[in-house]
Amino acid sequence: MAVQNDNIKQADNIVWQISKGLTPYEAALAEMEARQADIFTQNAPEMIWLLEHPPLYTAGTSADPAELLNHEFPVFNAGRGGRYTYHGPGQRVGYAMLNLNRRGKDVRCFVHQLEGWVINALSEFNVPAYRAEGRIGIWCENKMGQEAKIGAIGVRVKKWVTAHGFSINVNPDLSHFGGIVPCGIAEYPVTSLSDLGISASMEDVDNALYKYFPQFIANLGN
Repeated sequence: MAVQNDNIKQADNIVWQISKGLTPYEAALAEMEARQADIFTQNAPEMIWLLEHPPLYTAGTSADPAELLNHEFPVFNAGRGGRYTYHGPGQRVGYAMLNLNRRGKDVRCFVHQLEGWVINALSEFNVPAYRAEGRIGIWCENKMGQEAKIGAIGVRVKKWVTAHGFSINVNPDLSHFGGIVPCGIAEYPVTSLSDLGISASMEDVDNALYKYFPQFIANLGN
């Protein structure tokens, strides 16, 4: 992969890779798309890839240029569904490259279970996160008691193999979200574990994701 000295292990015969440092977005996108193709042809195993990016904005297939408020950071066309999203240090990004040909050809189920996986992981930190009707992403109450977004979801499915996935705000610079209308939703703020007063490392978050991963996989296709 693009970053050396990664932590690689197995979970349910799926490669689980955690990259150190900041992974350039273009390199990650190229690696992810290559892996997606190799999974379809059975030349590579499925993979969960956890990483961080340098500060940047990504544009989904429904991105509205009016929602890019400034060009402080590079903007990349992601090819996934959704609108504008921020990625940067302090945010855990998870790319899920899974073969739905063998796990149920149901994109809505996949997205629903992906949301549930993140919600379950956040419960390890006593964050009562939830889905919100009509709003993509993972939500909770911030320290002011407002509904706020703590995680984003955006996927692409090609030949029933998934790519992209989710992000969880652990301790990013929340001011960086000010350059976009996150996911096209202007009326709600963003938050993070740190903003909620929760001290958690990336390793803590990764361990929580790993704990609930078998449940996520088992629920696909159900």
